[in-house]
Amino acid sequence: MNGVATARRLRSTLTDAERRLWSRLRNRQLARAKFRRQFPIGPFVADFACTECKLIVEADGGQHADNPADERRTAWLVEQGWRVLRFWNPDILTRTDDVLATILAALEQPEI
Repeated sequence: MNGVATARRLRSTLTDAERRLWSRLRNRQLARAKFRRQFPIGPFVADFACTECKLIVEADGGQHADNPADERRTAWLVEQGWRVLRFWNPDILTRTDDVLATILAALEQPEI
């Protein structure tokens, strides 16, 4: 399955945490930044990406704990000039405002 087909499939099966985060990132609600969900980048699909700021936001479930593949993926994305923020699903669901504050800080300081 190619990246676009994978992204389409993932858009239709968002987790609760992804749905919550998307409801707050879509339509330029945060710092007027345009985020796209399930956005293909090279061989990967980012949960959320702001192409203007080259910022990726990942919503991670338990399967991502100490996952070497995620470390390689993040390293590749960073090599391509992207910044990657990762948040655990429970944090997104219970501390949404804190998560959004962290994303906002990254948007306001593009050199992070």
